Amino acid sequence: MSDIETKELNERVDQLLASHPPKKTAAREFLEAQYDAGLAWVHFPVGLGGLGISPRHQKVINEKVFAAGAPSSYARNPIGYGMCGPTVVEWGSDEQKHRYLRPLFSGEEVWCQLFSEPGSGSDFAGLSARAVRDGDEWVVNGQKVWTTLAHLSKYGLLVVRTDTEAVKHAGLTAVVVDMEAPGVEVRPLRQMTGEAEFNEVYFTDVRVPVAETLGGTGDGWRVSLTTLMNERVAIGGTIPQQGSGPIREAVKLWKQLDSTAQDDARKDELMRLWIRAEVLRLTNIRAGQSRKMGVPGPEGSIGKMASADLNKETYEFCVNLLGAEGMLYGSYEMVRPETAMGFDSVPKAFLRARANSIEGGTSEVMRNILGERVLGLPGDVRVDRDIAWSKVPRN
Repeated sequence: MSDIETKELNERVDQLLASHPPKKTAAREFLEAQYDAGLAWVHFPVGLGGLGISPRHQKVINEKVFAAGAPSSYARNPIGYGMCGPTVVEWGSDEQKHRYLRPLFSGEEVWCQLFSEPGSGSDFAGLSARAVRDGDEWVVNGQKVWTTLAHLSKYGLLVVRTDTEAVKHAGLTAVVVDMEAPGVEVRPLRQMTGEAEFNEVYFTDVRVPVAETLGGTGDGWRVSLTTLMNERVAIGGTIPQQGSGPIREAVKLWKQLDSTAQDDARKDELMRLWIRAEVLRLTNIRAGQSRKMGVPGPEGSIGKMASADLNKETYEFCVNLLGAEGMLYGSYEMVRPETAMGFDSVPKAFLRARANSIEGGTSEVMRNILGERVLGLPGDVRVDRDIAWSKVPRN
């Protein structure tokens, strides 16, 4: 953007804050106004929550509105904002875009992502949930697992198999499913934190209008790549302020320690973690600057993979600093959380961080993506690439 365009953007933000003072405006009303002003996803088209400009300008907008006390769409609807919204704008029909994006951003309608299955593991293309066409509807049967916030969701981005005789990548279709439709059952998956942020979801003869297909029949693999690339950026590609996030907690604990516990070895470990956090932050800045518009590339796997390991090691350091106190957690009573964001204790963050190297694609999958698609290394042997899904051996 030119200086003139930057000025116009800042004026647009100032106008939003003046007409809807965050501290005096209901959260949903403010977010709806932010969407209408084109300041929701700034790289989205005009009229769909954006201005059609580079996504790097979203950071400036967010800093300004959050400093004024504005609510966060991501905190209430992280899967919708970071993954489903970008997928709908890329693959949805005009009707779907205008129907879903505004209430998604405002938090009126929470979304979930229905990809993983118990039987396919990291082989997403091997999924077995089926959809059979019946007139103008898909009839869906199957099970999904590890579905974040499904218990709060109004809609879900669902990928199912619609052609069993095609090779596994080609026989998939993506649809928008009403999570309150007959035949949809959401069951909690209790984690070692005591919470049930994740869920398993069962579909029994669930009817989904064919008009709710994203892209076309058989486009499910390409649609899912859009979602997954955005998911990896959402998980590991954010650009926090220097020294914020998990490393801030580590530094805070270090400063609270009795001086007798501040030995040189621990200080060296803390500094190594701080340096890694800063390198990751700068790497994400560079990756963000290389994006012309809003569709991430495979490079997004760098931040996701690196942040997963760093988060686990940083919170492990924090627990070690706490000593025996680090073993105290409190109540393990099952809770159905209202958000997937934030932790109220270091032990809880330590336990939850274990999932970082699994969710959004395992670290092993991330290494394969980086090796093959970024570094150009030879790919893994894939013996089922040219075989119809129905003929691929399964347990």
